[in-house]
Amino acid sequence: MDATLAERTGYDKRFSFASYAAAMSAPRRILIYGVYGSGKSTLAARLADHLGLPWYPVDDLVWQPGWVEVPVAQQRGRIEEVCRRDRWIIDGAYHGWRDVPLARADLVVGLDYPRWRSFWQLLRRTVRRVVTGEEICNGNRESLGSVLSGDSILLWHATAFGRTRRRMRAWRSDASVPPVVLLRSPAELDDWLAELPRN
Repeated sequence: MDATLAERTGYDKRFSFASYAAAMSAPRRILIYGVYGSGKSTLAARLADHLGLPWYPVDDLVWQPGWVEVPVAQQRGRIEEVCRRDRWIIDGAYHGWRDVPLARADLVVGLDYPRWRSFWQLLRRTVRRVVTGEEICNGNRESLGSVLSGDSILLWHATAFGRTRRRMRAWRSDASVPPVVLLRSPAELDDWLAELPRN
């Protein structure tokens, strides 16, 4: 095992050679986790292309038109339907059903970027979406009003960052959770993808 690569991608003593090798081989069910703006959807698209796996964007499953949230029980049912399949990528995990993909995933990829980096990426993306009117999911778009509201995604980042980081780091040392790769920069992400076999 390449100790340098293992260290960079966040592996610790609980990982055997076999589990490390399994995580670095071509997984079939992947949960991508990180704070808002960390690049989960971008990574999901790259992994879907790299591995030939279907990607199920979480936003499409949890938001109805007009930014109306799908009831949690219905969200859970939709996620359970996806996770019963043999092959998938999911780009997020929310409170009401986080246990579902964790129970089925072959691999968790945590985007553990510094706060400043993920916030900058989120801010840049949000400004672009407001200016271009880009559709996000099910006809929903970001607006200046939504960005300046009490439900602003920028505020969500500020309040969720610490919890998200602690959770993914705790998963890494939890033997009941699938193998976890923590990536701390886009450069580490590129290195990891370069090592991942292509389907």
